[in-house]
Amino acid sequence: MSQKKQSRRGFLATSAVATTASALTLSAKSYAQVPGANGDLRVAFIGVGGRCQQHIDVILKMQEEKKGVKPVGAADVWDGDQSKGRGKGQGLFPSAKRMGVTEASHIVKDYRKLIEQKDVDVVTIASPDHWHAKMTIDAMDAGKNVYCEKPMTRTIAEAQAVVDAWKRTKKVMSVGVQSMADPTWMKANELIRAGKIGHVMQGQTSYFRNSDVGQWRYYTLTKDMNPSTIDWDMFLGHKFECAGEKLGPTPKDQPFDRAVFAQWRCYWPFGGGMFTDLFVHQTTHLIAAMGVRYPKRVVGGGGIYLEYDGRDVPDVSAVVADYNEGCQVLVTATMCNDHRIEECIRGHSATLLFDYFPVDPKNPKSPKQFGFKILPQNVQSAPRGPSGEVAKDGEVVFGGLQGDDTYALWANYLECVRTGNQGTLSTPELGAAAFSTVNMGVQSYRQDKALYWDAEARKPVTGDGTWAAKWEKRSKERGKPNQVIGWTGGDAGSTLKPPAYMSLAGPWVDGKDPAGA
Repeated sequence: MSQKKQSRRGFLATSAVATTASALTLSAKSYAQVPGANGDLRVAFIGVGGRCQQHIDVILKMQEEKKGVKPVGAADVWDGDQSKGRGKGQGLFPSAKRMGVTEASHIVKDYRKLIEQKDVDVVTIASPDHWHAKMTIDAMDAGKNVYCEKPMTRTIAEAQAVVDAWKRTKKVMSVGVQSMADPTWMKANELIRAGKIGHVMQGQTSYFRNSDVGQWRYYTLTKDMNPSTIDWDMFLGHKFECAGEKLGPTPKDQPFDRAVFAQWRCYWPFGGGMFTDLFVHQTTHLIAAMGVRYPKRVVGGGGIYLEYDGRDVPDVSAVVADYNEGCQVLVTATMCNDHRIEECIRGHSATLLFDYFPVDPKNPKSPKQFGFKILPQNVQSAPRGPSGEVAKDGEVVFGGLQGDDTYALWANYLECVRTGNQGTLSTPELGAAAFSTVNMGVQSYRQDKALYWDAEARKPVTGDGTWAAKWEKRSKERGKPNQVIGWTGGDAGSTLKPPAYMSLAGPWVDGKDPAGA
């Protein structure tokens, strides 16, 4: 499709994320006021479990490399695993020890005491999902910059509240979707925006795993997880509110349980299972590449088909998200089989296939690198069978990411903190759109309803049954200005080339041939 038509149909006019927004130009005086401008950026960690240990690794490595960063504090409701032979050790005291933090005021069970510390520049939040929004907003209100693990929040209302706080406080925040550090996705976005693959109508992604013990049950339970070492009230969060809702259940509704504490992703009060854990990774970079944000309609499906172990969340699930821009995103997964489907973006004239490809295709032993292959479509007047043909040859575009993606995302984030640039590679705005998409899938699955996004109210609503009718109406408005879904293009966004005989189509009114034959 030509760039003229691409612009007319306006497919990617709403694309909000570029590789990184330009850094702010600062005067010498204002630069001196930026955290880390004249010394180390001091990073504190809230929720020092398994994933957080990898963030601590990054900061310790950067400290060793003299990158101007230093770990200075930890907060967690659990004292930690004090036994030997368990690797790095998780929890409050083991984490503080390996970071070299000794100040009592910086080793706390109540995160609020940590964000009060004036010498903390950056707060890393890797707590369970139901605490993300509250901790993020509190930290930004306390003047801290925030790196928050995905998903950014547990509810859609919380996601909007975080975006509002980010804009209001003007703090620098990144959401921990590490794949956003790979330039692959923005290179794909540039190609799409240039109209190189035609009208984009579908993106497809997945996340497949297989485990004999059940997804998330591989998180070890230990005897030193007990009411004397864990602040159960604080973990549940029932005394706290965010976006008008209690964070979690009361101890009466949820008595102390080691499995709930260590394997909380299995239970609805604390997260959204695969939908908001694994799907967020894939959805974030896929919608960033496609250039869309909030879907108009979402349907979620699935069930617990094998992992009958007391969990709430499904082991097979799928989300279908439809967009006003005239495209669809498919996300699917099972935790009981690891055979994946292709990750791709389908345009009318080409497909982008994302995978690892040999750097030197002629060398069988060549190392592989992540990127995408541009697979051209042979668009003909007649289809070639029920499944078409899988294109095998095409140009490969490598993202070029070198090294660990978590390290790379941190490097970008810390540079943004130093320059006061809110345009990180993984902004709260992108995080809110991706999370809302998959969370609408959760609600659809649990409520047996199709949900629509109300852009003005910034929340999902029950479908009104008009989705298909709108597209059917658009199809009937051939050659007319179209405002049904939001486009104004004279061709309503179509790139079809009707054969000459289609001039014979049309209803016969009062017995008269519309073609005059």
